[in-house]
Amino acid sequence: MPDRISANNANDVPSMTTSSGIVVEPVYSSSTDAAHAEEKIGHPGDYPYTRGIQPTMYRGRLWTMRQYAGMGDAEESNRRYKFLLASGTAGLSVAFDLPTQIGYDSDDPMSMGEVGKVGVAIDSIEDMERLFAGIPLEKISTSMTINATASILLALYIAVARRTGADVKKLSGTVQNDILKEYIARGTYIYPVPHAMRIITDMFAWANDNVPDWNTISISGYHMREAGSTAVQEVAFTLANGRTYVQAAVNAGLDIDRFAPRLSFFFNAHSNFLEEIAKFRAARRMWARIMREEFGAKNPRSWMLRFHAQTAGSTLTAQQPENNIVRTAVEAMAAILGGTQSLHTNGFDEALALPTEEAARTALRTQQILAYESGVAQTVDPVAGSYAIEALTDEIENRANRYLEKIAAMGGMLRAIERGYVQQEIQNAAYEYQRAVDTGEAVVVGVNRFTRENEPGIPLQRIDESLEREQVERLRALRARRDAARWQAALRSVEDTARNGTNLMPAILEAVESYATVGEIASTLRGVFGEYQEAVVI
Repeated sequence: MPDRISANNANDVPSMTTSSGIVVEPVYSSSTDAAHAEEKIGHPGDYPYTRGIQPTMYRGRLWTMRQYAGMGDAEESNRRYKFLLASGTAGLSVAFDLPTQIGYDSDDPMSMGEVGKVGVAIDSIEDMERLFAGIPLEKISTSMTINATASILLALYIAVARRTGADVKKLSGTVQNDILKEYIARGTYIYPVPHAMRIITDMFAWANDNVPDWNTISISGYHMREAGSTAVQEVAFTLANGRTYVQAAVNAGLDIDRFAPRLSFFFNAHSNFLEEIAKFRAARRMWARIMREEFGAKNPRSWMLRFHAQTAGSTLTAQQPENNIVRTAVEAMAAILGGTQSLHTNGFDEALALPTEEAARTALRTQQILAYESGVAQTVDPVAGSYAIEALTDEIENRANRYLEKIAAMGGMLRAIERGYVQQEIQNAAYEYQRAVDTGEAVVVGVNRFTRENEPGIPLQRIDESLEREQVERLRALRARRDAARWQAALRSVEDTARNGTNLMPAILEAVESYATVGEIASTLRGVFGEYQEAVVI
């Protein structure tokens, strides 16, 4: 039997690092600098929330199991939502197709071939009604992954809720509405940065009074991680974006302790288990200090970093896709031990196509097994005091703070994005990881190690090609029968409001209720604001 590694010979083990390049010590002990006195990490529910934002965490209430879905047209997506709700999901998360995300109607030439492909096609209030038909909006929480057109989609959601007789003030959910990460990593932007920021702060102000339980932004590190960032970069760049949104809202005259409690975050749950747990703890602690010490927020809810997590799409492999079930379970457990408020688990087939019902059910069952069978929800913060976790938390915080200091020295996140600094840092990290995979330094099971020939196929979700034609026909029929005078007046109001600087949300809401389409409203705003042109960084 081989000798057990002890403190005496542990240093003989080859050096290992996390995805962020943090050296992982062979053994952590009370003699290590990582040892934390109880007063340093505090208690769950206490500032700076290293151990979680609630004193009881999952003993009091489990995280929300919020499965992300949307495909084809509204009816098909509605069927998937009802399937997920019947299977035990507690919240909906809407994926929109690319035309909807960048403000084009389904019959626009720019939309050809993309309608309903990576999410649901939504052109009008009628589509939104069909999307949520038979689903009680007051009783469920809905998250919408939408950014450049977030104000329009929120208006559509509220207009549909009004039509069903729901009390709008009781609606709960989130619009992603994080445009800065679109300029950095994802690309579904429309307007130049100052105008995009104006739309966001208008939504903050309007929602404070009209939908007080709605999260008006989900500041997202997820997509930057999918683009190749490290865990440290994900924390640093996400919090830098958050700081920018808060400053913009303060500059617009908003009361920080009114809007900050409705800010939320969205992080990636990646595959390096211990680093991911520490990442969430570090982000929570850093945000609490930014809000209390830098911005002077007084309300404890303003200090709390509430976040949704999604398992990492970039870790899913087309080879041996059944292995993705294990990857997703590991990543989900990291998010849970890290203290997430809601969680989406990816389908094992998503490297190949949109998930089938079977894959979506397995993904949800993964969360349910972790919640009800693993025991991790029985005690609050079960990893607290782990020498390894606390050391990684400190190191991630230190490295992320160095990024924040560098960004501040550049003049802030907007300037750093404009210079291409953030984009280049992520690209460099992505390159280094791919190099490690190509050389075998980083092992991906089934891809560069433990491979097999003649991979068997699996059933895939297919989108009916006729859905695009039918969506276009519905859209054209709506245009033919709507009240032209009311529609034209509503779009003129959107244009006038965009020019005169008053809050855009009431005009957008009237426009969607007048059957103006997503593309028409976005086009009206394009006419005033113009379009963002990405700078070429040499």
